[in-house]
Amino acid sequence: MKKLDLENEPISKLIKSFAIPCVISMIVAALYNIVDQIFIGWSEAGAFGNAATNIVYPFTVVALAFALLVGDGASALFNLSLGAKDHKKASKSIGNGLILLIGIAIVLTILGLIFSKQILIIFGGNPKEVECYQYAKDYLHIICYGLPFYIIGQGLNASIRSDGSPKYAMVATVVGAISNIILDPIFIFVFKMGVKGAAIATIIGQILTFFLSILYLRKAKSFKINKESIKLEKTIWQKIISLGLASLITQLAIVIIIAVANNLVAKYGYNTISSTGNAYGVVTPLAVIGICMKVFGIVVSIVIGVSLGGMPIIGYNMGAGNTQRVKETIKYILITNLIIGSLAFIIFEFFPTFIINIFGKGNSLEYLEYAKYCFRIFLSGIILTCLIKTLSILLQAMGSSFKSTILALARDVIFFVPAITIIASLSKNAVTMLWSALIADVLAFILGVILLRSELKTK
Repeated sequence: MKKLDLENEPISKLIKSFAIPCVISMIVAALYNIVDQIFIGWSEAGAFGNAATNIVYPFTVVALAFALLVGDGASALFNLSLGAKDHKKASKSIGNGLILLIGIAIVLTILGLIFSKQILIIFGGNPKEVECYQYAKDYLHIICYGLPFYIIGQGLNASIRSDGSPKYAMVATVVGAISNIILDPIFIFVFKMGVKGAAIATIIGQILTFFLSILYLRKAKSFKINKESIKLEKTIWQKIISLGLASLITQLAIVIIIAVANNLVAKYGYNTISSTGNAYGVVTPLAVIGICMKVFGIVVSIVIGVSLGGMPIIGYNMGAGNTQRVKETIKYILITNLIIGSLAFIIFEFFPTFIINIFGKGNSLEYLEYAKYCFRIFLSGIILTCLIKTLSILLQAMGSSFKSTILALARDVIFFVPAITIIASLSKNAVTMLWSALIADVLAFILGVILLRSELKTK
């Protein structure tokens, strides 16, 4: 924190310094899967390939969830420790976090390779849909080999950012993403490797991000990685997990949404008739839901990036007892993310066809129609979603992991899952069930406002 004075510099300047590189990093991280889906959509695999990557996508989110559990938790503890002038504890938070990341990466890789069939079925894969299922299987197997690099690289990103080097954290992520963007068309179209080529390009980018992140550890500003800091200490790693739990749940909630939505649209896709008189089927809803969630992920990534950019400021000033600067930071972040959500709402409601055409050619009328429904109904509450995600991260930054966790669960699990399950069961319609997202957004936003107000009153 040598270059940025978190106690005295203007809030707007500090947030821009941290948030802009963080937003770029988050968007670039989200682009890994979107870029694959765009190029696959234009390849011979088409909608089948897009549906396949949507089936695998939740597993990559699981990996990211555990990376952020440790990465964001260690970063939050690091910030709080620096604010309290406890530099020894600050170093231990990063060191313990690194060891946890390595252990988690190894376990998830082994599980992914051993239980690949079960994983695909859980997330909507159906062996009877032979072409789609084979694409998904090929993609998953290759992605698993890159998981250790992905988890450790993404987990260290928050620590690098909190150490006062948000631009380095951004560069580490951007380099990997640019590599993926360049290699995708080469492997898919030039080498004619299709879906497998997209997966290989992805893990090469992840490896580059990993090595850049590891190199930073040798020149960190405010922490040291040595034998003492990497020795697991119960009070440290438990606090890391406690502070990062909201990030884990936020990501796992996305997994639950996709898994439930995939299975329900696949179940009722043939029951739902389009305006052309044909049923939507299985592949079309799966492909469209996947694209919709990836675009949704871009918006959420921007919102989370802005929010995470404020975490060092909030954490430091909470540790220093400066409540007024904490409130100013919260207000600035909320207004910024409200604007972002409003812009996203306009795009989703008025330009859904433009977005869907980016992801492939020769789409059927049923495909385009279902895509319009997804963007206009499923994402109609995007403004509220942005504010909910913001409030969850702000509560986490303030050290209130329990309230943050509850809010992270509320929108996507407590409210959404029952809503979509009930509506789907009653209507047996793959379009009607999309309204469940708006219901969840309204209820979770009300809860989020209540939780933030109660937290501020205690400070």
